[in-house]
Amino acid sequence: MLPTIAVLGRPNVGKSTLFNRLVGRKIAIVDDTPGVTRDRKEAETRIAGRAVRLLDTAGLEEAAPETIQGRMRASSEAAVRESDLVLFVVDVRTGLTPTDRAFAEWLRRQTVPVILVANKAEGRLGGYAAMEAYELGLGDPVAVSAEHGDGIGELHDAVREHLPEEPPEDRGDADRPLRLAIIGRPNAGKSTLLNALLGEERMITGPEPGLTRDAVAVEWTDPTGGKVRLVDTAGLRKKARIEQALEKMSTAASIAALKECEVAILVVDALLGMDEQDLRLARLAEREGRAVVLAFNKWDAVEDRAATRRRLDDVLMASLAQLRGLPVVPLSAQTGRGVEKLMPAVREAYALWNRRIPTGELNRWFEAMIARHPPPLAEGRRIKLRYATMPKARPPTVAVFGTRAEQLPEDYRRYLVNGFREAFAMPGVPVRLNLRGTSNPYAEAEG
Repeated sequence: MLPTIAVLGRPNVGKSTLFNRLVGRKIAIVDDTPGVTRDRKEAETRIAGRAVRLLDTAGLEEAAPETIQGRMRASSEAAVRESDLVLFVVDVRTGLTPTDRAFAEWLRRQTVPVILVANKAEGRLGGYAAMEAYELGLGDPVAVSAEHGDGIGELHDAVREHLPEEPPEDRGDADRPLRLAIIGRPNAGKSTLLNALLGEERMITGPEPGLTRDAVAVEWTDPTGGKVRLVDTAGLRKKARIEQALEKMSTAASIAALKECEVAILVVDALLGMDEQDLRLARLAEREGRAVVLAFNKWDAVEDRAATRRRLDDVLMASLAQLRGLPVVPLSAQTGRGVEKLMPAVREAYALWNRRIPTGELNRWFEAMIARHPPPLAEGRRIKLRYATMPKARPPTVAVFGTRAEQLPEDYRRYLVNGFREAFAMPGVPVRLNLRGTSNPYAEAEG
């Protein structure tokens, strides 16, 4: 029997969109009208490398049993009882509703494990909005945008942690592959690099830009580290230059591959140097929370290597402070020189991206940071930071609690992020800082 996962939530929070995203094709009809899904739909798919049975349920509503809404609710509750895991979906755009709270309370009384999915959390502001979902008492919310593919990699990871242990006879040698995407501008040498890693002419290559039109996935075993799911993407150009419908679809596929990978290899043409479009791609990878390794390609054709490397370091220092210490591997995909150093750098970046710091060690660092440089006043009032915790890795995420913590200015946030990265030796890793204000009951009583 395959593990069963039910997607649950009130109407119009994006359950069917999430169902389609996880299945990988449009099975459930999606529309803005609440209540489109009335009957349970199911499909077999793979999540986090495991074969699962996924159920899309009707929206949960409080209604009399004899009504359509009541029967829909009964069907959804039955799905929960037969499931090994529930994905409880809430909409961060509209915020929590009494219905969300009522069904969260009901789920807490069930024996099935629950992953809280904070949907429609596009961009960094969406991630902050998802923090409200902590109120439901269902653990750490996983912020996603089912429509755009944001956070789906993190959801896969959360599902993996909650599924029943795989029977040994079904497991075979199927260790979960590292999800790796190769990104870059057209003609930077992405497909040539993939061929060099595989040791075969898997991808068509040539001097013409844009030969690769879709995101192409290849399962591959890295002799030094195990299984890899390697995705070669179409070259990403500036939006203003993207005109043809086919290229727009290629660009969308490339961005989706980036969102679902764990490590991104950014291929840069060493003869041209790192330009604004390369920086945009690096920032996009950072914004999606991916670990990044820079492959400085065509290194064999560079004449003044010392000057070229200095220029690259200057650009990285000035324009990619959020990825300070980004690993750089000079190589030639065409000749194969230096390619053997790439996957060890990828594995090291992946290990840092997965690293979690124990709470005690984290708070000793946190107290030292505050003692060295106390938080500034906000609107004439003191910001008191109390403690920090690390609710998740992938990427490393630090939650800071304190009175008016959410009012910390941007420069102090950077001070904490950079201090964290340096103290725990995480160069080039995107770090998330979530600020959670706590109320002061004595101040409120005085008011």
